Amino acid sequence: MSTSLNHDSNSELIYQLEDKPGFLPASFAALQHVLASIVGVVTPTLIVAGTLGLGAYIPYMISCALIASGIGTFIQSRKVGPVGAGMLCLQGTSFGFLTAIIAAGFIVKNRGGSPEDILATIFGVSFCAAFVEIFLSRFIHKLQRIFTPVVTGTIIILIGIPLIKVAMTDIGGGFGADNFGSLQNLFLGGIVLLAVIAFNRAKSSMLRLSSVVIALILGMIAAFFMGLLDFSKLHNVGLITIPTPFKFGFNFELAAFIPLMILFCVSALETTGDLTANSTISKQPVTGPVYLERIRGGVLADGVNSIIATTLNSMPSTTFSQNNGVIALTGVASRHVGIYIAAILVVLGLFPIFGAVLQMMPKPVLGGATLVMFGTVAVAGIRVLASARLDRRDMMIIAISIGMGLGVSMVPDVLSQLPELVRNVLISPVAMGAITAILLSLFLPEEKVSAVKPIPNKTGELASPS
Repeated sequence: MSTSLNHDSNSELIYQLEDKPGFLPASFAALQHVLASIVGVVTPTLIVAGTLGLGAYIPYMISCALIASGIGTFIQSRKVGPVGAGMLCLQGTSFGFLTAIIAAGFIVKNRGGSPEDILATIFGVSFCAAFVEIFLSRFIHKLQRIFTPVVTGTIIILIGIPLIKVAMTDIGGGFGADNFGSLQNLFLGGIVLLAVIAFNRAKSSMLRLSSVVIALILGMIAAFFMGLLDFSKLHNVGLITIPTPFKFGFNFELAAFIPLMILFCVSALETTGDLTANSTISKQPVTGPVYLERIRGGVLADGVNSIIATTLNSMPSTTFSQNNGVIALTGVASRHVGIYIAAILVVLGLFPIFGAVLQMMPKPVLGGATLVMFGTVAVAGIRVLASARLDRRDMMIIAISIGMGLGVSMVPDVLSQLPELVRNVLISPVAMGAITAILLSLFLPEEKVSAVKPIPNKTGELASPS
């Protein structure tokens, strides 16, 4: 039986934060959250593994990502001691870390490291960097003095733009493909891209939220009829996957740690914004001690969940923002639904056949969807910048930081004469742009706002400037 609390007559919520919906409504609401987020949970693994040549481990890593996402969602929603926001929050792998993680993988790969060495470094460095967010959760309100909207927006733009190259490469057929750029690949990627656009513009809110999932399914169907799906690999997939902690080992690389450390600071601020939006939609306070406790608990959970995720051979975790739209759509803000979401994600993760099917997805299909998603990341950074009242100082910080970040991405040889450690840190566009933006923001003097003198009008009277 469902339990419902007394609701305000003006409330748009069917189930409020502490309500306990029955099995069927809770399961249906949970399924909608999973559909809205499943692509975000598994796509980072597909991108990293595909870019770094880790294809043999894709089914296992996807299973680990889903299980880690389920555990993280349970902690955020249920609230374990001081850890967790205690709201309907879905935890999953973040696109924000992709650029730095891929750069970390290439540091190991370029010096002859094996796929196992690459994964050991990615998970080991991410594990260590997650403690930064745990520490910052206690001082999250002070972090905004360093990571201003100008700095944060610039960093987010530099996260998204380099990833667009990855998506476009996939549309062409993937790095090193024999038929790269063929009409067949472009056609398949175009189908997915157009489907995302069409369903994103639909009148139905549920179609909009599920647009990427639907587009990927349509792309897979098209690939099947084009003879591009190979089902033979499914016979070698195991029945159940149980993650082994640090299955690939544990390596630490300082040059890879520094960019991730910066990104965990940005992730903490993004989580603060997502939890604030969640509080607003869930009719919870957005000021005062209850709100502050939720923010600290949610950011703390982000760090703890990233430690759990990396221990289980998945990438850093963060609170998803798209699920706020599902709450608004369904009118279900009950945090108890988070337990159902967690259960669905863990069950999906236990069966590696799900990851194996996703591994079959042709590169152009994935690229058609991720082009939109990565472009959206960059646009999110632009929106952050647009929210700030930019003066000449801010414009200078943005221009130099983006120029430095994209510059090293386009011309990496410019750093070839630097010491190896420094080169490996600054070769990441996110690290280069973030360090530049932070230093300029801290040391570039702010412009003083001078009083505007009144302008005499034709009659000799003083008029205020328009």
